[in-house]
Amino acid sequence: MRLTGVSRESGWTGLSVQTTLPNPSTRPGLRLPGRVTVAAGPDDVLVRHIRLGLVTTVEPDDPAAPRRLMQFHQVPIAGRFVVPAGRRRAVDFAMPLPWEIPVTTFGGVPLLSLRMGLRTEVSVDPDLDQGAMVPVFVHPVPTQQHILAALDTLGFMIRQAGLQEGGLPGVEHTLPLHQRWGYWVGPLYAGPITELELIFVTNSAGLEVIIWLDRRLALAGITHQSISRFRIWHADAGQRDWAATVDGWLRQAINRHAAAAAHADWSAQITESAHVSRHPDQPIKPGYGLGGTAGGAGVGGGGSGGGDGT
Repeated sequence: MRLTGVSRESGWTGLSVQTTLPNPSTRPGLRLPGRVTVAAGPDDVLVRHIRLGLVTTVEPDDPAAPRRLMQFHQVPIAGRFVVPAGRRRAVDFAMPLPWEIPVTTFGGVPLLSLRMGLRTEVSVDPDLDQGAMVPVFVHPVPTQQHILAALDTLGFMIRQAGLQEGGLPGVEHTLPLHQRWGYWVGPLYAGPITELELIFVTNSAGLEVIIWLDRRLALAGITHQSISRFRIWHADAGQRDWAATVDGWLRQAINRHAAAAAHADWSAQITESAHVSRHPDQPIKPGYGLGGTAGGAGVGGGGSGGGDGT
């Protein structure tokens, strides 16, 4: 699919800008190929530079402030040159994408709450920039895809996916934003927690998985949050049992969460694997699931799959 963005013609210079992406779908860490074509009007136009920027909408640090557009990544693709009157100049590019770029498409379906565009900035004067924007669709890398699919297998449902301005304390970031995946908790894990958020911090070698757990009792006015961090490599993504790996992370994170809130009567550790493949006719023992220990006897085993929690 070829997408093209065309800017309005400048009344002062007569310059128009056209940005074309042969394929707007991409993944973190890849290069996004395309072409910028600038066309001059009746006069020669001096172009000072051409830059490409990725733009999206983020939630600001202040929860009371409205969402705003942010350009979070910019790359120069051309320096100073002249476009003769009535002529065109094409600049091909292969824009490197950051590994931490937010994912906007999952399972082949764009996430409704996320939009991302490529903005072309052509500077023809210090006070005059022209920009054309085209949409960009970012799919997860295989490691991210496996983790998100494993959560679905374990009964979690995506509630929302949003972008937050800024980074996380103690976590190394290269971008001025981070993505949060919010989930409805799977029934087998719903005793100790009511909310789960997932954050990926990705690089060329692997990714850090941050699991943010919350347990709210609105009527009692009680809330408790905890964060667990795990690291995983891209290299063995195809050979790993991802459901068992993610289940191991969740059990370790929930046990830490419950231990930290041991003073509350709703805390409950997971003593057996919640990665189950129970026959649909096999009854669930009393005390499992909501209000009790999440998980139960099953055939799934319970290893953490190689992630190291901190």
